[in-house]
Amino acid sequence: MVKRQVLRKNEKYRPHLKWRGWFGMMRIFDFLELHDLALYIPEHKALVISDLHVGYEAALNKQGLFVPRLAFRDLMRRLKRIIDSVEVRVVVVNGDLKHEFGSISDQEWRDSLKVLDLLLERSERVVLIRGNHDTVLGPIAEKRRVGVVDSFSFGSVFICHGHIVPEIPAGADVVIIGHAHPAVSVDDGIRSEKFKCFLAGAWKGKKLVVQPSFNLVTAGTDVLSERLLSPFLERDLSDFDIYIVEDRVYDFGKVRSLL
Repeated sequence: MVKRQVLRKNEKYRPHLKWRGWFGMMRIFDFLELHDLALYIPEHKALVISDLHVGYEAALNKQGLFVPRLAFRDLMRRLKRIIDSVEVRVVVVNGDLKHEFGSISDQEWRDSLKVLDLLLERSERVVLIRGNHDTVLGPIAEKRRVGVVDSFSFGSVFICHGHIVPEIPAGADVVIIGHAHPAVSVDDGIRSEKFKCFLAGAWKGKKLVVQPSFNLVTAGTDVLSERLLSPFLERDLSDFDIYIVEDRVYDFGKVRSLL
């Protein structure tokens, strides 16, 4: 509730929202939709999610940090709500399904397969895009016979994880990336709260969308004060639009308006 009060006090724009259950849908670039932490491409009935980092809690526990393993339960509930709100034929996981770099923990085996089972049950096809954390993703993907690729396209929409800049098809007008885990801090004069967010702007003559992480343990990297770790974002981001995700999707205008 505190987070919602901070957002509503600071929100500068009140766009038309089409409500779908517990969160609102926001349309960007006229043909893409933001549904909570997921991006939806209506023309292709495709849902794109990014950076689940399944197993992150176990990794923190190994480092001696006690984190209750409740986030995965909440992640699955949230994912189900989103999938049930739209017609989905294809689900694209845009990198970093799991967290560990060079191994597969027990939690990653168990919970990654649960994620894939849900996605396969609710769609006709699942595509895994290889992220920088996915060096040993193959055994998990093979268990469910899911393909792992470096990038994927729907017509003029090109999707890649974003830790490197791959060869982009000449016909691509929109590039969708993850990896950076964008978030933004909002201050109401009394308290400051950090929220996951989408970024939308331009990159080398193309439209660029940066997805928030679907991992619920941490909010992410603050676009106002921290460096976003993607070669796509090594530039001034002040002209990018911010879409904050909380109880619904909030349009907060340009990055520069919050600086």
